[in-house]
Amino acid sequence: MGFDWRQIWEIASSPDNVPIVALLFLIPFYVWYAIRQGIANDKLIAILEGDAQAAKTRYRKTQPWDPKWDREVHTWPYLMRMEFLVAIILTILLMVWSLTLNAPLEEPSNPNVTMNPAKAPWYFLGLQEMLVYFDPWMAGVVMPTLIIVGLMVIPYIDVNPLGNGYYTYKQRKFSIWTFLVGFIGLWVLMIVIGTFIRGPGWMWFWPGQTWDAERVDYAVNRNLDQVFGIDGSWLAAMTHMSKDQAAIWARVIFGVFPTVLFFIAAGFLVHWICMRTEFARKMYKRMSLVQLVTMYIFLILMISLPIKILLRLVFTIKYVWVTPWFSI
Repeated sequence: MGFDWRQIWEIASSPDNVPIVALLFLIPFYVWYAIRQGIANDKLIAILEGDAQAAKTRYRKTQPWDPKWDREVHTWPYLMRMEFLVAIILTILLMVWSLTLNAPLEEPSNPNVTMNPAKAPWYFLGLQEMLVYFDPWMAGVVMPTLIIVGLMVIPYIDVNPLGNGYYTYKQRKFSIWTFLVGFIGLWVLMIVIGTFIRGPGWMWFWPGQTWDAERVDYAVNRNLDQVFGIDGSWLAAMTHMSKDQAAIWARVIFGVFPTVLFFIAAGFLVHWICMRTEFARKMYKRMSLVQLVTMYIFLILMISLPIKILLRLVFTIKYVWVTPWFSI
């Protein structure tokens, strides 16, 4: 089967996917631009730390020095003028966009003819992709709540006083890499997978493969307890439970061990990675035990997502811990 460029173009040119195509270019550009500015500021800081008098020369700013500059930069007209021009340009851009692209509206809903695949808007595609790997309650309620809470606690656990009000890479390595892994490496990646990889039946189609609506995948997804043959017979023999009840509780008990083992191993891994850098060791000295434990919990939960994806895609393991109330 050859590489189907028409399939890629059909996906990329869909009005629904225009924001995602723009996202693939805009996010890498602005991440590169921000890190580039941060590295430039780090070099400037190193120069000024070596010679404080250099602050009175062309090293006053990262931009070329101009003797005509005022000592202070006023909000008006400099900032307001720039913001006004940017607002006008964006308004024109949105008008051109709305006039040249048709709105992604479709025919009235028909229960006899449904979309295949039925995809959520691009900003919810990450959650829809998470439904493949987690229980619906976990992917739709618990995980989004943890993401929001994690963003809320950042100011309370990030006690680094450096890097406020200016771009820097050297003084914010931990925060920058956490953002790169968590947002770009996980969230944006799941949006891209949901857009370009998931085809009819939400099946996995590699880029360039034709989306065949009649394709059937014979994938055997097993829970981890089934891999180890946990059927609850030993629990039924020890108690007065029926075989079905014993099987349920045996799965519940068994699932505790790999879950706890993962948290312990992931905690040691996160601690080992962080302690490999001098910057993280300095950061730890400013953190309380509550801040440290909170940070570790959210980092471990962030790591659990790619681990769960690998278990599902590579080892066809659906759930690690199965209970009557939730499954992980």
